[in-house]
Amino acid sequence: MTDFVLTERRGAILIVTLNRPERKNAFTRDMITGLEDILRDAAEDATVRALVLTGADGTFCVGGDVKAMNEGAGRDLSLEEQRASLRARMEVSDLLHNMPKPTIAAIEGAAAGAGLSLALACDFRVSASTAKITTAFAKVGLSGDFGGTYFLTQILGAAKARELYLFSPILSGKEAETIGLVTRSVDPGAALDAALELADPLANGATVTLGRMKGNLNLAAGGGTLAEVMDLEADNHTFCTTTEDHREAAAAFVEKRKPTFKGA
Repeated sequence: MTDFVLTERRGAILIVTLNRPERKNAFTRDMITGLEDILRDAAEDATVRALVLTGADGTFCVGGDVKAMNEGAGRDLSLEEQRASLRARMEVSDLLHNMPKPTIAAIEGAAAGAGLSLALACDFRVSASTAKITTAFAKVGLSGDFGGTYFLTQILGAAKARELYLFSPILSGKEAETIGLVTRSVDPGAALDAALELADPLANGATVTLGRMKGNLNLAAGGGTLAEVMDLEADNHTFCTTTEDHREAAAAFVEKRKPTFKGA
């Protein structure tokens, strides 16, 4: 496992930290490979019931390493090889978005470019009010990657996504909260604690059900028809009736007590 990505457990919550502070946590291939491995393991690990993604040393992530780009990194490959390599690395966004458990980004400092794309791939975003949030791509002559155009369009709508990509303004965390880009803005330095507070009831919830719920919502947001969404709802709802957590919740309801979910 690469030192560019660190992990820490807080009960059923997995904290994943992008760790390249000297470059404001800009991506390297090793970082993305390490992150992908961690996310795949977390998706399969039943003891991980929520995931918080953050960055080291007061910065979330500035995306690609523009200094390395300027030095010609990767240009020895053909365009098709570069495309295939980039597309493979972008799977980390899919893992954050489709993982069958809640994912939360805790943003301090800058979240820019593909770093912002990773935050957008998460289910929720908690940001310091003073964070600097920007798509950034237009300012470095790139069109965008890691799913940011998809996620931003889904979250804010096409018109606002066009504005934020083509003009590339820098929003504070507070401004991002006002337009619905982040779930919550908090005092500087408090984003991780606030994200963990948000993650706690999710990590102690009916994990299997939450994962199935995410599947329904992702299909609806991704253009599924009403019939397709209702088919998936029927599949997932029926499956959830077989879970231990549903039986516990039903018993707790009858017994007038709070359910204790096991995530199974």
